[in-house]
Amino acid sequence: MHIAIIMDGNGRWANRQGLPRHEGHRAGAVKVREITEECAKRRLEQLTLYCLSSENWKRPKTELDFLMQLLKEYIVSERPTMMHHNVRLSVIGQRSGIPDDVLAEMDKSAAMTADNTGIRLCLAINYGSRGEITEAVRKIVSEKIPAEKIDEKCVSQHLYTATMPDPDLLIRTAGEMRLSNYLLWQSSYSEIWVTEKCWPEFGAPLLEEALQAYSKRTRKYGGLSDAERQAFNR
Repeated sequence: MHIAIIMDGNGRWANRQGLPRHEGHRAGAVKVREITEECAKRRLEQLTLYCLSSENWKRPKTELDFLMQLLKEYIVSERPTMMHHNVRLSVIGQRSGIPDDVLAEMDKSAAMTADNTGIRLCLAINYGSRGEITEAVRKIVSEKIPAEKIDEKCVSQHLYTATMPDPDLLIRTAGEMRLSNYLLWQSSYSEIWVTEKCWPEFGAPLLEEALQAYSKRTRKYGGLSDAERQAFNR
C-alpha cells in the first residue's frame, strides 16, 4: 500500500499555541519520524510526504532558510532510524533553489539507504505536479518519441515517480479540500481522506482512522463493484 500525505497546518498549529511559525515546522518534523516509523511497522510499501511545494518559495526568506536548515538536520539525524527500520529514502522535485549542502546530505542519505528493502519514504521537495508533467512532456519531445507511441504508460515513465506505484490513499491535514498541485497524475484514482487536525497533531490514532476509512471504500476505477455487476446482470 502507498500512502501520500499533504502535511498542512504547521503554521496554524503554532499560532494556536502562541508559538512562532518555525516551531510548528519543528513539531511537524517530529511527526514525520513518528508516522514513518508507524508505516514501517505496518509494512506499507511507500509513504510520500509533501514537504515543500514549488509555490512555497513565495514565503518569507527567514522561513525558507529555517525550512532548509530543518530539512538538512532531519536528513542527517534520521539516518540511524531509517537504517534501523529498513527505510529506503527517495526525493522527488526540482533540485534548483535548494542549497548545495542540503542536496549533498539528501543524496548521501538516499545512497546509504538504497539497498534497504522495507518501506520507501519519498520526500516531495520543491515539487509541483504541473511542473513535473510539463518536464515529462519536454523529455518525451526531446527523445523524439513518435506520437502513436505516447500513451499513459509512456507519460508515467517520464515522471519523477516512474519507479513508484500510484498512491492508494491520499491524506490531507488541516481540513483543506484541495490537492495543491500534489501528485495530480498519480492520484487520479487515489482515495482521499481529510482531517481537521493540523499536521503536528497527526499521529498513529489518526493514521489508523484513515486506514479504517480506506478499508471500507470500494475502488471501482470507473467500473462497477462486484455487487453492482451482479445486480446489473440479474
